[in-house]
Amino acid sequence: MNTFAMKNWEESVVSGTEGAPRVAYAHATLAYSGLIEGESVLDYLLYYAGEGYDGGDTTSPGLERIEGTVDGRKGSFVIKHDTGFDAQGISSAFEIVKGSGTGELAGITGTGTTSGALGEPAMSYTLDYSL
Repeated sequence: MNTFAMKNWEESVVSGTEGAPRVAYAHATLAYSGLIEGESVLDYLLYYAGEGYDGGDTTSPGLERIEGTVDGRKGSFVIKHDTGFDAQGISSAFEIVKGSGTGELAGITGTGTTSGALGEPAMSYTLDYSL
């Protein structure tokens, strides 16, 4: 099974106030297991619509640099997320940033998804890639 776990999450409001539409910045570190073995640093620009928000179709962009192995090949790469979240959980679609692969992952391309319930210790991911 492909999973990742949050090691650290730091979030601060950029503009707006609690209960009203606002923008926040989040910086996180994650640990991956499965197809990807390693750790990452993730930065999000988050939008909260305010009181009564049900998630809708709003997504927040994020960039994540993963360092470790993919199928045993060592290196790093960057992915761009479009993440949605609501009271039930989090889901994202992502794409590997072209030209971001290093080491044995140089030239990696691909897409994937993440999903999970808020408060759970681990979430799942998929990765379809080519080298």
